[in-house]
Amino acid sequence: MKLRPIAAIALRQLYLMRSSPVRVLPMIAWVAVDIVLWGFIARYLNSVTATGINFVASLLGAVLFWDFFTRVMQGVTMAFFEDVWSRNFINVFASPLQISEYLSGLVLTGIATSLVGLLVMLIIATVVFGLPFATLGLLLVPFLLVLFLFGIALGVLASAMVLRFGPASEWLVWPIPALLSPFAGVFYPLSTLPPWMRGIGHLLPPSYVFEAMRSFLAGRSYSVQALLAGIAMAALYVMLAAWGFAGVHRYAVRSGLLARYSAESVS
Repeated sequence: MKLRPIAAIALRQLYLMRSSPVRVLPMIAWVAVDIVLWGFIARYLNSVTATGINFVASLLGAVLFWDFFTRVMQGVTMAFFEDVWSRNFINVFASPLQISEYLSGLVLTGIATSLVGLLVMLIIATVVFGLPFATLGLLLVPFLLVLFLFGIALGVLASAMVLRFGPASEWLVWPIPALLSPFAGVFYPLSTLPPWMRGIGHLLPPSYVFEAMRSFLAGRSYSVQALLAGIAMAALYVMLAAWGFAGVHRYAVRSGLLARYSAESVS
């Protein structure tokens, strides 16, 4: 695997954004709207309840982390969709580009775009709503690592799905974070879920992040072993997603699917 092809994939996305500032706006606008909306909801809850819970820290913190995960996933898929929309697959895969280099380029793009969104969210949440983000300290490292790895895994998996079933399956990608959020326990402990949903939640690495965050903010102990398990699980999902994408790519090449790729769904 060479660095120049990886950088070329990421550089292509940079050129697209530079030539069209409209592409940059969604990276900032949606996260800003989310933080402002939930920030005022958290401030309102603080004013009408006397539970002693700081909703700005617990509720707004959960929104920030979940939005970061979503941006990571969408950063990968959006870079992939650029090739879908421009029908550029023949050009890309006709070159001596390894599939690992292509995926690494998508991941690099996801890192860059998600960091921009994270910075915007941190500025708004800290300056406007006083989110005590720094109190998490070193816990930020495993928290962001789990969310980043799982976002990469889902982004690669969603890209493989669209590559296999065609652009018509693109609409299945956007609801994925919303469909997972009830099982991940973003806003409530997993103990509130029925057993079958709780079982699914334990298979989702972000659930360990939100459980640990709530315990820390409430002054209770959290499980370091559970966080390590979340990191290991997320890393495993990244490897499985990359393996799945490579398998779909091999199928697409051997079956001629890439040559027939168009705006219609392919089965």
